[in-house]
Amino acid sequence: MATRERTRSNNGNRGGSSGGAFGFGGQGGVIAAAAVAGAAVGLAANLGRKALVQGISAAAGDWDEALATEHRAVLAHFDMLEATEDNQSWKRAHLLTKIKNALGKHALEEENVIYPALREKAEIAAADTLNSEHGYVKTYLYELENMPKEGPAFLAKAREFRAMLEAHISEEENEVFPALKARLSEEENGRLTRAMNREGLKLA
Repeated sequence: MATRERTRSNNGNRGGSSGGAFGFGGQGGVIAAAAVAGAAVGLAANLGRKALVQGISAAAGDWDEALATEHRAVLAHFDMLEATEDNQSWKRAHLLTKIKNALGKHALEEENVIYPALREKAEIAAADTLNSEHGYVKTYLYELENMPKEGPAFLAKAREFRAMLEAHISEEENEVFPALKARLSEEENGRLTRAMNREGLKLA
């Protein structure tokens, strides 16, 4: 009698949600499907955000115009940083993060695409100089991140950093980049622009 009851009980589960250890039937399947759908939506949203961020640079035109647009955006963040009060430490930290993220993406584009193109055109000294200056950019970011955000010392360091950046930007925009662009064909400039945008998309 007990055997028949067990058999009847097991047969009653055949239409349930067991489906084995890795079954996707019933409620478990709904949860799994929802998780997959959620992950897909999150991935699509992230890709959309990346495309939007990099699209701002891409819409500017060729690689040199896109980089100049990014330069202006970083300096605009410095404007906001320099307008903060000594007691606005959270706002200063937030703006510094925005500057760091923007410069990180920008540096990746230049170091992985533009400076190698300079070396390819025998502009090795210019490429090495600009690349070494990126080391000082990282040093300034490190120092600003690790010093107190309140008080005048922080803004003094930020202004020193900005002056260094503006000299770097001036050299790129007024000397090095125009000379490189002039030596490239229209097709080469197009390839360089596409390669730079692909690189920027990684950290957008």
